[in-house]
Amino acid sequence: MAAAMTLAACNSRVNPFFEEWTTPYGIPPFDKIQISDYLPAVKAGIDEQRAEIAAIVANPDTPTFENTIVPYELSGGLLAKVTGVLYNVSETESTDALNEVMDEVTPLVTDLENDIMLNKGLYERIKAVYEADQSSLTREQQVVLEKLYKYFENSGIGLDEAAQSELKEINGKIAVASQKFGNNLLAENNAFAEKFGISVSMYSANMTTCEDRNLREQMFKAYSMRGHNGNENDNRALATEILALKTRKAQLMGYESAAEYLLNDKMAHDPQTVDSFLAEIMEASMKAAKADIIDMQKVMNEDIKAGKVPAGSKIQPWDWFYYAEKVRMAKYDLDESITSQYFAMENVRKGVFETAHLLYEINVEPLNDVPVYNPGVETFKVTDADGSLIGIFTTDYFPRSTKRGGAWMNNIREQYVDANGNDVRPIIVNVGNMTAPTDSTPGLLTIDEVQTVLHESGHALHGLLAKCHYKSVSGTNVTRDFVETFSQFNENWAFQPEILAKYAFHYKTGELIPADLVEKINNALKFNQGFTTGELCAASILDMKLHETPIAIGENFDLDAFETKVCKEMGLIDEIIPRYRTTYFNHIFNSGYSAGYYGYLWTEVLDKDAFDYFVKNGMFNHEISMKFRRTFLEKGGSEEPMTLYLSFTGADPDPSALLRARGLK
Repeated sequence: MAAAMTLAACNSRVNPFFEEWTTPYGIPPFDKIQISDYLPAVKAGIDEQRAEIAAIVANPDTPTFENTIVPYELSGGLLAKVTGVLYNVSETESTDALNEVMDEVTPLVTDLENDIMLNKGLYERIKAVYEADQSSLTREQQVVLEKLYKYFENSGIGLDEAAQSELKEINGKIAVASQKFGNNLLAENNAFAEKFGISVSMYSANMTTCEDRNLREQMFKAYSMRGHNGNENDNRALATEILALKTRKAQLMGYESAAEYLLNDKMAHDPQTVDSFLAEIMEASMKAAKADIIDMQKVMNEDIKAGKVPAGSKIQPWDWFYYAEKVRMAKYDLDESITSQYFAMENVRKGVFETAHLLYEINVEPLNDVPVYNPGVETFKVTDADGSLIGIFTTDYFPRSTKRGGAWMNNIREQYVDANGNDVRPIIVNVGNMTAPTDSTPGLLTIDEVQTVLHESGHALHGLLAKCHYKSVSGTNVTRDFVETFSQFNENWAFQPEILAKYAFHYKTGELIPADLVEKINNALKFNQGFTTGELCAASILDMKLHETPIAIGENFDLDAFETKVCKEMGLIDEIIPRYRTTYFNHIFNSGYSAGYYGYLWTEVLDKDAFDYFVKNGMFNHEISMKFRRTFLEKGGSEEPMTLYLSFTGADPDPSALLRARGLK
């Protein structure tokens, strides 16, 4: 690091990552950071963390929590500072130059992670602390210790030298291939946008309103064949390679399949539990979907009589959105071109802030004249009822060609307590690809987009409200099949009349959304759930089956035939495809949801059961909402998930809560 700083000084410019940031609240100085700054800063951060780990191992004193676990938790500060920025901008401001940086950084960081998790000296010290008397430790410290010990146990520390060498090679290959998978998908998404003039995030909305059936078919085929076109961005070989590498890694660790290995430390624990859980949901979904097809076919038949559709036409996958919308309009008299006029993005975001204030006593105010990584980004200061800082919240809601599809939450800086006892408050980003403003209108959101904004702000609250000592359990650092509980729980507030009264105003007139329109929205929320739940469940099952199937490295695995077989066996009807097909399933190949996409449905049982608890005890009961904040949002992963859940509701969650909430039971 010293050498890097000296070199920078000779060039009369200091790399911003090597300086203490004097920006308000430590917000990264995006306006000063250059692409050329990332690689030397990452390398310096890696060297720094290697030295910190070496110092822990070399300590001659008897291993304790304070001299082993605490310095481990605090290690890697510079690297976290750099990657907190880099990983965010690489997903939102992607360029060829930045992709080249990521191509260099990814294997370097992976090598560091490999060397740490396979460091026997470090492991022996952690093991000694774990096996010693823990009675003097706080509950959070006990959880941190157990999580760290199991991480090492689950990462190959017990393997012989040859197996560890192979494991390192596998981890490196997975990291590089995953990065390539994401880059290919971004290119495919941009190609779709260039062809049809809409981003992939607007696909479903356009399919809903597009009257040209031939164009709908073209859009469907282009959308569903992303990463599957035989060009330089084809992801089939990469997906197969990643799956085979994961299989081999699992087998090295003593498991038959990647799914068994990946689930061993999750709430569900094993593939059989997940498979059984998903099968029940799929059965209920397809039963509802088949009934919906009958209604849609009746509407299509009217179009056949009118000569709009050829005789004998049947509902196809590219017809679903269009005719489902027609049925919804007929059943509920609900037109999204009208509802969206009450959901201007700025107002919806205000509703998010007002809801958080009502429930959790927090306040949000805009921060102007602070650095941002893109002109479309806005930044806010979040404070508690007593005025103390909770954190910094940044929103980046609209699509652009440099941003990957979907919506997500990132930590630029996580909450933790530093070596001097200071509570470092987080910097959280919500990213989305919502309906963009035009020259004449603001960004007017669909009902689904409103729910997405609430969803991601739920993740943000989980990160912002954290009150932990250690990064490894702070905020959203919980098991993958628990993390979506709080994002999905937050969606429940979106269309409550009391909440709508705070944000749903017509973008032109300022009129509050009429009560009859609110009633129509809430009545229609359970409509088309056979499709909505079915495509989500199908993707979850596909994810599981891909990871349950052992694939040998170099095997000529027919990915297309496998996906077709899985869809047939799960009972997915021909008119529906999985929400994500394999070649554009970024969640499981590049976003940490491998054998974990089921988590959205798994946690929905928890979130709907928890919301039922609110309803039964007073939806806006201040005592209950503050209990929710203290029990879940502040504690992060510092306690076992079900221990937290039982302490909140006092009972096990009702497995039927999800199906009831979706109108499937």
